Amino acid sequence: MMNETKRLLETLKRCLRARGMTYSKLGQALGLSESSVKRLFADESFTLARLERVCSVIDMSVAELVRMSAEGRDNQREGLVYGLSLEQERILASNPQLLASFYLLLNGRSVEEVQQRLGLGERPTRNLLNKLVAANLLDLDGKQNVRLHAKLPIAWRPDGPVRRLYERQVRAEFLQGSFTERNEALSFHSAELSPASVRILLRKIERLAVDFADLAALDVHVPSRDKTSVALLLACRPWVFSMFSAYRSQSA
Repeated sequence: MMNETKRLLETLKRCLRARGMTYSKLGQALGLSESSVKRLFADESFTLARLERVCSVIDMSVAELVRMSAEGRDNQREGLVYGLSLEQERILASNPQLLASFYLLLNGRSVEEVQQRLGLGERPTRNLLNKLVAANLLDLDGKQNVRLHAKLPIAWRPDGPVRRLYERQVRAEFLQGSFTERNEALSFHSAELSPASVRILLRKIERLAVDFADLAALDVHVPSRDKTSVALLLACRPWVFSMFSAYRSQSA
């Protein structure tokens, strides 16, 4: 069983990787050599002051690191990724405003920010919150303080109603962009790969998805004015350009 120190440092390494912080870059920020940084992690020889310094390099506090480590431990104990019941997914998928409210709350937005973002009055906002309470997705006290029953990342069912809904949106909207603006990127590659290379590629895609989730967890408490909604689409499958398929059929 992983001890608390090791778990904390594993979480820290995930956060560093998510921020794109290599041992070399971290060493430069700390005034240490890359080998010294590697030795710190290998020997688990962090003082509290050094740990605080490392956290500050990636704009997080020791308290946030401990919280993320504890949440990861609890998830392992419970044997779950943050998932919802099929009925909860159906409820969210049936009402776009409800799904949008839940998404914003998951990302650390306050009730007031949700109301402003969706352009709703107090009564419609309250109705949405009550529906989320009825679906056992959150608790709400008299002062409209929210306690969510789920956190990022959420593993939507592959064939569930929410995934079917957002996949339609992805096909209809997301891929229609030019991907040439600031903070946009589109890269498409096609090649013939061996089964071993495909397995490696799929593991790298899974790792990138984990990094994305870690970044979301790191930024959940960042003020809304300092962040923007970002979507990442990862896809890989055996596929041949239709024009190549037609050519191959004619040649055959």
